[in-house]
Order: sequence, then structure tokens, then C-alpha cells
Amino acid sequence: MTPTLRYTTPAVVLHWLVALLIFVGFPLGVYMHELPLSPVKLQLYSYHKWIGITVLLLAGMRVAWRLSHRPPPLPDSIAGWQRQASAAVHGLLYLLILAIPLSGWLMSSAKGFQTVWFGVLPLPDLVGKSRELGDALATLHQILNFTLLGLVILHVAAALKHHFIERQPFLQRMGWSKQERT
Repeated sequence: MTPTLRYTTPAVVLHWLVALLIFVGFPLGVYMHELPLSPVKLQLYSYHKWIGITVLLLAGMRVAWRLSHRPPPLPDSIAGWQRQASAAVHGLLYLLILAIPLSGWLMSSAKGFQTVWFGVLPLPDLVGKSRELGDALATLHQILNFTLLGLVILHVAAALKHHFIERQPFLQRMGWSKQERT
């Protein structure tokens, strides 16, 4: 029996939900950061936090799914160094989609702003209020986000290269085809 080259439906759904939320949350974070203090800025921060906590929960589900379901194998034609690079980038992507929302939650806690998910579920502060820690976590949050941006660009570029230049079915691996999925 030939193994399928597709991810499972839950893996695909979680991948695209997390990607969509990141593609909304990242530019929102960049935009709101420069706004003067106002009710609009505070509301945008709330939306950004809601997105971040949702990403954290979905990322936890993705990691659990990935640990219990092997991804489809890469085509045999993929060079060894590319396999290693793919594994490293995917590992870093998983790490960042967990670390970024967590760093934001920690930062909010340290800055004295409780995170209230969707405006109804108050989440506990993870650390005590500390201006120095809050500033350090803000810097970390920003560095992690721009690192994620670079890795996402690399991830997308590699998938497009393999699909369009090398004519390998990389986009179908995370696509919505009705064919069998692992």
C-alpha cells in the first residue's frame, strides 16, 4: 500500500486556522502598537489578545495531534539537507506558535493588564506586575514575532518552490482535496 502524501483533515484545519489567525494578529499587533492611547487602541489590544490565546489553544491541539499522528513522508527526491531544514523550520514554527502567545500573556500580566478571553473569561496573571519584566517581555514578544514572520516567508517560499518549480505536490499536502489523508 502506497502511503498518502496528505495531512489528516484535523491537521489541515488546525494549520489553516492558526495561519489565518496569525495573518490577522501579526499586522494588528504592528498597527496598534503605534496608536496613541485611546478606547480604540484598548479594544484592538483586546482583539489581539483574543487572537493570541486562541492561537495558543489551537497550537496546543496541533502539537498534540502531531505527536499522535505522523506527518506524511516527504517525496524521495527531497535532498537530505532539505529534509533537515524542513524539520528544523517546522520545529521552530511549532515552538514560536506556542511561545509568542505565551510571551504576550506574560507581558500583559507583567504590565498589569489582565487578559480576558473574548471579554468574558478572565485568565490568571502568570507573573506579578513588574515594569522591567513587562518591557523585557515586550521586546521578546516583538523579536519572536518578527522571527516567525521570517520563518513563515521561508516556509511559504519553500512550498511554492517545490510545488511550482520542482512540480512536486506540496500544496496538496495541506490542501482540501477529497483524496485519502493520513
